[in-house]
Amino acid sequence: MRISKMKTKIWVVALMIVYSVTLEAASESVDIFFKNPATQFANIGIYVKNLTTGEEIDSYRRYNVIPPASTMKLLTTATALEVFGSDYQFTTVLEYSGKIEKGVLYGDLYIRGGGDPMLGCLDDGQAFLETWVNAIKAAGIQQIEGQVKADLSLFDGDALNPGWLWEDAGNYYAPGIFSLAYMDNTMNVQLKSGAIGSVATVIKTIPEIPDLEFESHIRCTEIDYDGAYVHGEPYYNRRYLTGSIPSNLGVFGVRGDIPNPGLLLAQHLTHNLKASGVLVSSPAGYITEKDKVRRTLVYEHKSKPLKDIVIPTNIHSVNLYAEMVFRYLATRISTPCTVHNSEMFMRNFWKNHGVDIHGTCIKDGCGLAPQDAISPDAFVQLLSYMHSSSEHDAFYQSLPVSGESGTLRMMLANTELHGRVHAKSGTISGTRNYVGYIETKKGDTWAFAVMVNSSNARARQIQCVIEQYLLDVYRRNQ
Repeated sequence: MRISKMKTKIWVVALMIVYSVTLEAASESVDIFFKNPATQFANIGIYVKNLTTGEEIDSYRRYNVIPPASTMKLLTTATALEVFGSDYQFTTVLEYSGKIEKGVLYGDLYIRGGGDPMLGCLDDGQAFLETWVNAIKAAGIQQIEGQVKADLSLFDGDALNPGWLWEDAGNYYAPGIFSLAYMDNTMNVQLKSGAIGSVATVIKTIPEIPDLEFESHIRCTEIDYDGAYVHGEPYYNRRYLTGSIPSNLGVFGVRGDIPNPGLLLAQHLTHNLKASGVLVSSPAGYITEKDKVRRTLVYEHKSKPLKDIVIPTNIHSVNLYAEMVFRYLATRISTPCTVHNSEMFMRNFWKNHGVDIHGTCIKDGCGLAPQDAISPDAFVQLLSYMHSSSEHDAFYQSLPVSGESGTLRMMLANTELHGRVHAKSGTISGTRNYVGYIETKKGDTWAFAVMVNSSNARARQIQCVIEQYLLDVYRRNQ
């Protein structure tokens, strides 16, 4: 088949355009990445913009989508703040079915989950259970001829995000996502650390989880860090332990997920009721789909304000909190909440608010899914929007500060950028990202996204290169 000269010229020009975009020139600051063995072969995307003047400070492949790791939490928390407001509170409801006669409830007591990520969190403890017991007694209930049930129906039954790696399931950083969280959905597995080469055995768990079984393949070795992993499915009371821990340390703790936190909460409430003199005839249970039984309200438990949930989500990078907030976004479409509906809502929301994330791949709200991908340009658009938002303060205060707090505590410490960078970090194997704001000596605010993926170096080595870059681009533009 013959091709005309005109078509040939068009084809060649098109190739030249693609080639020129591929070989985008790097600034002298960006060259730092290519001169360092830790990042010279990595996939890099950068965008730095002065939000005060509107000037582009630096960029390199800013439209390329890159796995965000935990910087994905910025998209989730910004969306939630804009949709619900910083003072929004999640509601957990106590209610009962059946009827009360002479102090006896002939029916069941329900704990209906409302998506509160921090219910009974490790920092706050379980003092709220006493309040719940008092409310139940105030409703005239002195005995329950039925059971305490955890109602998990607000979220769909797919507690394990389908985008997460199977090898992560069961670890504390990849817990099941239920509409009832409890104790950060985290247990501490106490292991007996013995001689080198021996298999570590389980002593107990904190909290104690009834009928939980373990199969341990953890070896005690010469390492000096926690190299153990917990594996298992949501709902199921069996966990497999693999990896290694230091030897001859006596008791060594490893964190894993609570298989069914809602059920554990129902069991704890049952225990507290019995301890206070309220008899409960049947063991605690749970439901994943809302039944059609008529219920009567007993008590509404309000969560902390959203602004106080967003802070630990970003500063300490808590996957559970981000993922529950992400899943809860779907309530604006329909219930039960699904990952798909959360994704669709997030896309439509930002499209309607002028932030272009159409090229973004969203599989979760915390950045654990390896399929997640977002561009530096989209991040800077988001940061620019939030900079002028009425929710700016809540969002800004949730960001770690360089040299001072959270995951940036060691970042840029004792440099001219100490305390001037408010940003979220994101780290998975071969990936190190930083997205946030820089406050300059001149009083300007910069938004930046520096994303490095597919490096064969350690996270600390990549971080050092990014620190060099940020200092260089800052010095060149002061």
